[in-house]
Amino acid sequence: MRFTNLPIAGAALVEPEPIKDDRGYFARVWCEEEFARHGLDSRAAQANIGVSHKQGTLRGLHYQVAPDLEAKLVRCLRGAVWDVMVDLRPDSPTYRRWHGVELRGGDGRAVYVPPLCAHGYVTLEDDTELWYQASVPFAPASARGVRYDDPSLGITWPRPALVISDRDRAWPLLPGDG
Repeated sequence: MRFTNLPIAGAALVEPEPIKDDRGYFARVWCEEEFARHGLDSRAAQANIGVSHKQGTLRGLHYQVAPDLEAKLVRCLRGAVWDVMVDLRPDSPTYRRWHGVELRGGDGRAVYVPPLCAHGYVTLEDDTELWYQASVPFAPASARGVRYDDPSLGITWPRPALVISDRDRAWPLLPGDG
């Protein structure tokens, strides 16, 4: 696997290194030892699949607070998304910065989202499917969110959100925002 640091402290793009032959290819997409060697949380406590039927579906921006701090590894299995993370760690050198990556089904790329970074995405195609590996189980009492359109973040989404839940639309602005 190739690990490329992203502009958010502790975040990485993880790409497989396929071994190809006449049958197709085989590639490792997760290895506890390799993740730990790169300083990434290598626990895998839960895996989830998210399916969005319509392009323009926006999910997020979600994160979990202590004691259930959650790191995520997110990969697109089918379709395409613009995947975004926002650093919410006050002591981080990249606090309140965001970064987006396009993930497409079949490209094998994944994004590692550190704990206390809010995560969300907008689908670029119909029938998009994402796979998440989480370092801790989902804990509803620790679940939080930030508005996807918070003006202080200035996230540049490549398309308008056409489908969004009431809950995601109602997340608060970050403190200090109008």
